[in-house]
Amino acid sequence: MRAEDMAGSLRVQPGTPVPDALHSERRDWASRLARGQSATALPGLLASLFSLCSHAHRLCAQLAISAARPGVMAAPTNVAQRLRLETAQEHVRRIGLDWPRLLAGAPVPAALASLQISPLLRPAGAATEHDWSTSLAWFESEWLQMPAATLLRAWQACGADWLIDWSQRHTGWLPSLVRAAREADTGSALDMKHAMRAHADQEGQRRLADALARTPGFAMQPQWESACAHTGTWSRLHRTDDGLPLTPWAMLGCRLAELARLCLPAPQDGTGWLAHGALHLTDGQGLAWVEMARGLLVHQVAIDGSDGTAMVQACRVLAPTEWNFHPQGAVAQRIAALDPGLPEALLHRQLALLMVAFDPCVPFHIDTAQDQTQEVSHA
Repeated sequence: MRAEDMAGSLRVQPGTPVPDALHSERRDWASRLARGQSATALPGLLASLFSLCSHAHRLCAQLAISAARPGVMAAPTNVAQRLRLETAQEHVRRIGLDWPRLLAGAPVPAALASLQISPLLRPAGAATEHDWSTSLAWFESEWLQMPAATLLRAWQACGADWLIDWSQRHTGWLPSLVRAAREADTGSALDMKHAMRAHADQEGQRRLADALARTPGFAMQPQWESACAHTGTWSRLHRTDDGLPLTPWAMLGCRLAELARLCLPAPQDGTGWLAHGALHLTDGQGLAWVEMARGLLVHQVAIDGSDGTAMVQACRVLAPTEWNFHPQGAVAQRIAALDPGLPEALLHRQLALLMVAFDPCVPFHIDTAQDQTQEVSHA
């Protein structure tokens, strides 16, 4: 089977009631393929299965194994620094590659040129050695055309009003792209009471572990507090701007603000911005979670044996795509509410903006009323 077939895809039908408006072809390959594997091989296996977010899956698996069976493998070090660098890199790739392709319908030469000189995408070295001052200078001059610290203050105070002003005042490829995308905004704000923060305390973490272990299919269609939750840059534990109304278009500002935060030096240093952790559940069982580019990632493992003989009894992976693209979740509800009678170009722009805002890790396909299918490549 081809790697793209294993990754699966999403199929959307604008104007169709939930749960038929959005169908996920993703499969729970992690639980099937991990069982019986050597525990030390699990991080590499999951990194290859989830190649688009491989760094986060490798790190989360290492944390989960260390929590389940301390000593089976070396516990990961410099976790906060790694998360900071790898999440910033993923933001840069998604903004520079996916935003032009989906929002403008084609690559933007200026975006590609800026990626080629980005310090964040140079050959990787140790996360602790990354020169954040050069990355900050690149981000401010090539993309923002303003100081990142000013952006962050303005976003926290004004949200989408700042995004409107910034996109109208500047002429670079990024503000121009964001400005043009506003036409496709549906205008309905995200319900923040369903932002996924189960990892905020041990009670929530244990409940999440129990749901993963005991509820069939939970990893592929999760719910929290009897409702569909959502996760992303807007649901970080350390966020203080929950009061900002976030439409799909405004959510573009969340990613820009987080990238600014990650690039800034002390005292606004982004090293501790992304939360992570692990919990020993019972003998041989552990839960780990990291806040990564697309949202909250959770791994739960059961390990039998110790040292070099340790084997994986169970592995459950709960990725951000399953929260956000639940068939009855926030994205599905918005797809169902779209007017399929709109001009085709506008309807497709509205769908593209939704996908950019919530950021699935797989391609999506659009089923039109005439049963015609358009494939939109994502990442």
